[in-house]
Amino acid sequence: MFPEYRDLIVKLLKTDNYFATLFNRHSRLDTEITKITNSTISTFNAHELSALKREKLELKDQIYALLRKADPTLAQA
Repeated sequence: MFPEYRDLIVKLLKTDNYFATLFNRHSRLDTEITKITNSTISTFNAHELSALKREKLELKDQIYALLRKADPTLAQA
């Protein structure tokens, strides 16, 4: 996620607990969604999977907002 901001992400993961919490939750959701979609046997229905994907997208939006706040030059991009 956001490979072009890797250095800033690494910095924020070390210095901003809230950012780290959001980033780690996003990573866990990504792993969970991948497992569910790759599984032939799943206890999740389409609605539950959709809710997980929606939460992941909301986290991504929040993470990007924090990246922009941490580096004002991103707001110009």
